[in-house]
Amino acid sequence: MPLIPLSFVVALLLLVLFVTVLRAGNDNNSRSLPFLALILLSSFQAFLSGLRWGYGILEVMYIAPVGAALVPPLVYCGVAKLVRKNGSSRRLSLGLHAIPAIAIAMVLLMAEWRGAVDVLLPAIFIGYAGAILHLMRSGPDALRRTPFESAAPVYRALVFAALALLLSATLDLFVFLDFSWTQGRHAPVMVTIGNLILLIILSIAAAVAVQGSEPTEVETVTPNIDDVGDKETLAAIQMLMETKRSYRDPDLNLDRLARKAIIPARQISTAINRATGKNVSQYVNEFRVAEACRLLTETERSVTEVMLEVGFQTKSNFNREFRRVTDMTPVEWRQSRAKRA
Repeated sequence: MPLIPLSFVVALLLLVLFVTVLRAGNDNNSRSLPFLALILLSSFQAFLSGLRWGYGILEVMYIAPVGAALVPPLVYCGVAKLVRKNGSSRRLSLGLHAIPAIAIAMVLLMAEWRGAVDVLLPAIFIGYAGAILHLMRSGPDALRRTPFESAAPVYRALVFAALALLLSATLDLFVFLDFSWTQGRHAPVMVTIGNLILLIILSIAAAVAVQGSEPTEVETVTPNIDDVGDKETLAAIQMLMETKRSYRDPDLNLDRLARKAIIPARQISTAINRATGKNVSQYVNEFRVAEACRLLTETERSVTEVMLEVGFQTKSNFNREFRRVTDMTPVEWRQSRAKRA
């Protein structure tokens, strides 16, 4: 019975993940396309790893580095779609991000330059990791197109993905040193296990990002309020929360909130941060938790019904935010109020 390399198993699992995420995110696939492509590419790379290290097919070494060079740009493009609207044309953007893979392919075609791949690939991974961390430097508020409920987990997943790119570059350095010191005695194990872990981490991060991204919207409104002080900005947002209960919208995000208030998104984020010391996600979720407390106290609705009513979609986020604000779980809150009554 032939031995099936672990890489093939991982490739199959990632392919299943791709199909699952594709079906679950059918409303926002255009926005999540880079992340979907990343999962599919990760599956293909794992398959190539199985051919190279499981069956000794050396020809794979001319394909795998090109695929590896496409991984960081896909992560970056996916993050950019969640962080901001694309300012440049799609063709120009695709052309720029294809340069690393093209450069790797050209180096591989010239035998005397193939050793440069060991330097170019880590440089690509480090460069894109830095660019991704720079995009998200303002925290969960940077993910302007991600619903507030999902902003925190998506932010953590993408930061973890950026760190995984840095770790991959570090792994390449260790492999280079291993060839220098031991003629590559440990390289196969290091490359196989390290790359599989990287592909799994990036694919899971991509899946989290796809699940957390909002449906595509057509409506766009240009903000027309300028130089408004923090107090006025905060008052406008508070009015939306208290009178229109905008926090009940489960897909509410910073861009959508900016359109509702007709205030630039950056101005809202800055005002809330300076006035309250919180990010926009925490600020909005506190309105949700406040109403949830009222409903849990005054009604007999189940915790799940209350959760959905106030704008949360998952119990994990609801419980986490509820505990952050009240130091209790929703069940504990209801029980404590029942005892007082």
